[in-house]
Amino acid sequence: MTSLYYFAALRKYLVAGTGNKVEDFGVGFFTKYGDGGVDLSPIADLLKSEVYEIAQFLGVNQEIIDAAPTDGLWGDDRTDEDQIGASYPELEWAMKMQDEGKTLSDFNGREKEVFKIYSRLNSLNKHKMIPIPVCNIPKKIK
Repeated sequence: MTSLYYFAALRKYLVAGTGNKVEDFGVGFFTKYGDGGVDLSPIADLLKSEVYEIAQFLGVNQEIIDAAPTDGLWGDDRTDEDQIGASYPELEWAMKMQDEGKTLSDFNGREKEVFKIYSRLNSLNKHKMIPIPVCNIPKKIK
């Protein structure tokens, strides 16, 4: 990210992010000051399934569309889904269920497992999804 920001600054550009809604606001599947350190995030309001639909519409090469999602950090065949423990369609479902106010006790089997994965990651990574907390110092102390 440092290199990207260096070259962006030289050209007075902004750095665009690649995170989708599930990654950025669901499970926090990004590195806070790595791939999450961006100036704008053009697809962060889109579910992964919607990103695929747009890719199809735009005529993106099918090989790219069909490639397994990976963060590319491990140098092996590990996918995002391997690391998370659930597929993107499952995570989209869990995000929707949480938005509807469902709780773990509403589910059984794989649905319960996926909802638990989603809820745990959402809670653990909440610090990545909210603005940096600021300690407001009273004026009389400043």
